[in-house]
Amino acid sequence: QVQLVESGGGAVQPGGSLRLSCAADASILDWYSVAWFRQAPGKGREGISCISASGINQYYLDSVKGRFTISRDDHANTVNLQMADLKLEDTATYYCATDMQPGCTWVERGEFQRASWGQGTQVTVSS
Repeated sequence: QVQLVESGGGAVQPGGSLRLSCAADASILDWYSVAWFRQAPGKGREGISCISASGINQYYLDSVKGRFTISRDDHANTVNLQMADLKLEDTATYYCATDMQPGCTWVERGEFQRASWGQGTQVTVSS
C-alpha cells in the first residue's frame, strides 16, 4: 500500500509563501512521478504540479506557473511544493498523489482516478 504524508499547510496573507512537503517511501520516489492536487470547497480536484521519477520533467497548471515550484529531496524522501505570491483563490486542501507512473501525463490529462492519495493539508489565504 502506497503511503503519502503531506505537511506544511497553514494560514497566510495574500502575497505570502508556504512550503508543502509530501513524504513517501524511497521505493515510490525512485520509480514514480508524484503530483500535487488541490480541492477548494465546492470545486473539483485539480492537478497543479507534478514531477517525474527522474526529476527532469515537471508540470504546472497555468494558474500556478511562475509562483509554485515543485522539487524532490531524495535524501529526505520528500516531494516539496514551494508556493509564493499566494492568492485568495489558492485556498484549498492540498493533496499529494502518485499513479505509479514514471511520467506526469496522467496529471496533464486529468486521469487520476486510480491514484493513491495522502490525507491532505489545508492552505488558507486570507487578509
